[in-house]
Amino acid sequence: MSIEPWYWIAFTVTAAAAQVGRNISLRSLSEAIGTVGATQVRFLYGLPFGLIFATLVLLAQGQGLPPISVNSLGWACVGGVSQILGTGLMLAAMREKSFVVATALTKIEPVWVALFGLVLLGDLLSLSLIVAIGAATAGVLVMSWPGRGAPWSIRPIVLGLASGALFAVAAIGFRASIKALETSSFVLAASLILCLGFIIQTALLLAFMLWKDRQTLLVILRAWRPSLVAGALGAFASQAWFLAFAVESAARVRTLALVEIAFAQVLSKLLLRQRTTNHEWFGMFLLLIGVVLVLRS
Repeated sequence: MSIEPWYWIAFTVTAAAAQVGRNISLRSLSEAIGTVGATQVRFLYGLPFGLIFATLVLLAQGQGLPPISVNSLGWACVGGVSQILGTGLMLAAMREKSFVVATALTKIEPVWVALFGLVLLGDLLSLSLIVAIGAATAGVLVMSWPGRGAPWSIRPIVLGLASGALFAVAAIGFRASIKALETSSFVLAASLILCLGFIIQTALLLAFMLWKDRQTLLVILRAWRPSLVAGALGAFASQAWFLAFAVESAARVRTLALVEIAFAQVLSKLLLRQRTTNHEWFGMFLLLIGVVLVLRS
């Protein structure tokens, strides 16, 4: 199957839109079933749709299942665990900060990649990269500044930033897993690794909840209607993300993914009736400048 240069753009924009819908659904669920419960909803109810997507692709292409190497499985585990933790921290941040600001904080992934390279690999930072990191950091500080008379708390900021770091690791892990799969079809590779990721994530969270929180697991099963909606949106978003990662670098995909902040702003006003303050707008603007500069450095 030939790959048109615009495919990754269509996949990314579609994924960003579906992801905002999923996040709003999970945010609402987290208020009723908690952060761990809402995190499990994403994977448990997303798994059936992931299996449907993969089955349809296999039938359409008439191919058998390609062998999954240890390398591909290992990277899928890295991506899966990182995504579980990132989702939990993101939902916790959204319960304490506005939906739009929490979404913006998770988009600082490229800055984390640059800093990880400096600390772990000794990569040197250019002047433009230092300016970019400074702009992104300033944006985070401005967004976190409380309104007049409001108390200041660093907790939601830390949660949002940590979530972004984990999502950065997840993006790299899943892209590496897709690339390590021995198949010439990028659609098949993306669909199978999506299923593999869902299976790993559902199994890990199911084991944890059976051990620690069986009551919440029962609540999740009873709340199957709203959970199914969140699962469907999540699976659709993940399928689009994985297709984008299969044909384009994680850096370029994540740059275009910043459009998610605009989608989040629209849905936040329409569905949650949340208002973004002027200093939060300015902070998001600085953060976006920083992230884009990091990716262009």
